Amino acid sequence: MRTCARWLLAGSMVFAGLSHLFWARREFQAQVPDAVTDLLPIDKDGVVVASGAVEMMLGLALVALPRERRRVGALLAAFFVAVFPGNIAQAMGQRRGFGLDSDRSRIARLFFQPVLVAWALWSTRR
Repeated sequence: MRTCARWLLAGSMVFAGLSHLFWARREFQAQVPDAVTDLLPIDKDGVVVASGAVEMMLGLALVALPRERRRVGALLAAFFVAVFPGNIAQAMGQRRGFGLDSDRSRIARLFFQPVLVAWALWSTRR
C-alpha cells in the first residue's frame, strides 16, 4: 500500500513540476504571493520555474533513492509546508486558478495541504 501511495505521489509531483514549466506556467505565476518576490531576488516566473524543478526532483527522488526514502519524504513534507502561504494568498486574494473559482473551493484546498504532508511522511516510512 505504501509503495503504491509513494509511486502515485511521485508521479503527481513530476506531473506538477512539468506543468510549472510548460502548460500552466502563467497560472502558477498568478499564485505566487507578492511577498515572496519582495523577499527573494527573483521574479514570479523564477519562483515558478524553481518550484517546478524542486517538485520534479522530489518526485523522482521518491522512487530513485530508496535508501533516502525517509529524508525525501521529510523534504517533500517541508516543501508542502513551504508552498502553503501561496495557497493562503490565493484564498485571501480570491485569485482564480486551477478550477478554484470560489471562496469555498479555495478554502477547501487549504484543508488538503495537511493531507499532502501526511501522505509524504506516511508513504516514505519503512
